[in-house]
Amino acid sequence: QVRLVESGGGLVQPGESLRLSCAASGIVFRIYAMGWYRQAPGKQRELVATITSGGSTNYADSVKGRFTISRDNTFYILYLQMNSLKPEDTAVYYCNEDPPGDYWGKGTLVTVSS
Repeated sequence: QVRLVESGGGLVQPGESLRLSCAASGIVFRIYAMGWYRQAPGKQRELVATITSGGSTNYADSVKGRFTISRDNTFYILYLQMNSLKPEDTAVYYCNEDPPGDYWGKGTLVTVSS
């Protein structure tokens, strides 16, 4: 059974940083490309960043240069370091495979507001 548990969200001011974590189980984590996705209020879920099993990364233009995705294949954890946060980064953040599987976790809420 796939289980994805996101954590690390919170309320921050513009310009501050957060680090999100995603604990994965029920999948052979090390062989899958993984991604962070987000869904802002009233908007569709969008892909934020991806990382292959070998560590190659890709980012949405809106977060390029500010966010960094990484993974720990030993402990099955996916990370998203978010710097220079903007109000438009406010969303619920999810992790999943890339492309995403059917199972979604509850996500973690990031709110950027002064």
